[in-house]
Amino acid sequence: MEKFASLSQLYSAYFSRQSLHPSVTSSTKRLIDILGAIVGLGITAVVLIPLGIMMMTDDPGPLFYSQIRCGHRGKLFRIWKLRSMVVNADQIKHLVKNQAQGHIFKAVNDPRITRVGRFLRRTSLDELPQFWNVLLGDMSLVGTRPPTPDEVIRYEPHHWERLRVKPGMTGEWQANGRSSIKDFETIVSMDIDYQRKWSVAYDLSLIVKTIWVVFKKSGAY
Repeated sequence: MEKFASLSQLYSAYFSRQSLHPSVTSSTKRLIDILGAIVGLGITAVVLIPLGIMMMTDDPGPLFYSQIRCGHRGKLFRIWKLRSMVVNADQIKHLVKNQAQGHIFKAVNDPRITRVGRFLRRTSLDELPQFWNVLLGDMSLVGTRPPTPDEVIRYEPHHWERLRVKPGMTGEWQANGRSSIKDFETIVSMDIDYQRKWSVAYDLSLIVKTIWVVFKKSGAY
């Protein structure tokens, strides 16, 4: 809790001087998010039973995984996913070597990922529950990757620019590289570039591109 309190103080000091990004106040973007979330949750309801059977057969345990993340202007929220790792994955994270550079964690062939979990990640089906986060307004269909408090506590001031927009299920770097991008500074640069180029039309183009990238299963592990 002390860590979260210190984060809130940092956010307040930084974002008090920043104007709201237009994507945050766009009613059209929010309408697209709501419609997309409703459709997405409908798809989730259809595929959840067969996916749940596969997951329980492969690795018994909770179907869902949740984690505290930092959203717009550092607002803490609970993100939801289908569980793709073993139950005690967080407790044994220190045993896995981080192959990314900077304030982000990535590992090719992470041994904590279950067999079904690898399928879920390649197809991005593990992210379907995030449509609920979008419906609640904590996330958007398109935005930036929502970081963990442990990552943000180590941010330098220019990294906080990522938090000027809502986190998204997809975004600039997900549509243009996904997990193949391992340098955090590159991700930050792409996220800030997204903010500069933002428009409703650009969001729609990234959604279409993400669907194509997921369909090809490129850049995911």
